[in-house]
Amino acid sequence: MKLLVTLLALTAGAFAKQNILFICVDDLRPELKCFGAEYIHSPHIDALAARGRAFTRHYVQAPTCGASRYALLTGTYGPGGNGALFARSKNIKHPSLPAYLRENGYTTVSVGKVSHHPGGRGGKDWNDDAQPEMPNSWDRHLLPAGKWQHPRGWMHGLANGEIRGNAKNMDLFQALEGDDSIYPDGPSVDETLKQLDQLAAGTKKGKPFFLATGILRPHLPFGAPAKHLAHYKDAKLPPISHPKKPEGKTTWHGSGEFMKYNRWGKNPNSDPAFALEVRRHYAACVTYADAQVGKIIARLNKLGLADNTLIVLWGDHGWHLGEHAIWGKHALFEESLRSPLIVVAPQVKQPGTSTQSVVETIDLFPTLCDLLDLKKPDFLDGSSLLPILKNPATTSKGHAISYNNKARTIRTATHRLIKHSNGHLELYDHTTPERETKNLAKEDPKLAAKLESLLSK
Repeated sequence: MKLLVTLLALTAGAFAKQNILFICVDDLRPELKCFGAEYIHSPHIDALAARGRAFTRHYVQAPTCGASRYALLTGTYGPGGNGALFARSKNIKHPSLPAYLRENGYTTVSVGKVSHHPGGRGGKDWNDDAQPEMPNSWDRHLLPAGKWQHPRGWMHGLANGEIRGNAKNMDLFQALEGDDSIYPDGPSVDETLKQLDQLAAGTKKGKPFFLATGILRPHLPFGAPAKHLAHYKDAKLPPISHPKKPEGKTTWHGSGEFMKYNRWGKNPNSDPAFALEVRRHYAACVTYADAQVGKIIARLNKLGLADNTLIVLWGDHGWHLGEHAIWGKHALFEESLRSPLIVVAPQVKQPGTSTQSVVETIDLFPTLCDLLDLKKPDFLDGSSLLPILKNPATTSKGHAISYNNKARTIRTATHRLIKHSNGHLELYDHTTPERETKNLAKEDPKLAAKLESLLSK
């Protein structure tokens, strides 16, 4: 009898639905040790990469939060602006990723910044229940603002409840003494841990969960506890690649989001010492975000959920740290569009081995369907990454498409083509030292035309 009970328990475990822990990190370029940035202190994210598959050539659909998260949460290409999900909420044609999982028996919970507005609501302070960003998607969509009063205050907050009014009166970076709770990610990560406790109880009743948690840093302003900046006091950072403003027509911009903060009269494009200081504070924010990942994974392990939970870590887009004389996102250069992606799942073979296959954010929805053995909806634009999870050498479809409101781009393993709304083309060869500084569209019109045709499909 005892043997029968044991066999039944093992069988039930074998057929239990996998949970999903989805960690979104805001403005995180691949500035991680596991992605080759040796000076970065990111032990917890590095540990995830060692357990799963790191995608070193993952590209987002758009270099801005709202449009990139639209692609993630719908599995489709979409608009290029931050209001994409709010616009969708007025005319929903297909279920979102969390809505589809709800239809298939999952409890879906969002904490922090997962859609564009932290907590997923509109209104003056982003807390109006009558204006949901993603209707019918979440069982709970949460943003405990703590000292920052409301989601809008939390989104651009500095230590101990400081809320942004006029950005010129808020420091660009800050590193005060204190524990992790003094910055906005403190209360939201605490809520994530509480939700894990609650969801763990549900799994004992056969209810799997999809928990998406959004870590704010390294989003501007660059505020993190001083202990995280200490890692970079004597660190030697590599030189900024291609730091000059590009010539000709490009998607370059003047870093307006960055420049409006109080910079003490300094400009990193003309002040190398200040540029280095900015980069160190960005790195401190990465390490702060990594510490939050560590807390979440530790709680998952403590609850005994690790063996039955898929983990995805995703950066919503990249961020320029002086490349092309840009400090920010929004351009269609490599630095704005390439972000980290790590998947931890039982299907991963050769864990710890990264892949160089070109993939894009819209591939995650169909991938999760395959990992969970769910039917893939026919409206999805992406391709499942399951073959690459099984074999890191497997090639993908070979390109990624991205866009903003003025241009579109296609990235292959070797080249990038950008097509502006007026038809102007930029073609860059990533196999050369010049990379995205020398426009070859006129020198290689056949390749430009070939990539343009793929971009138009």
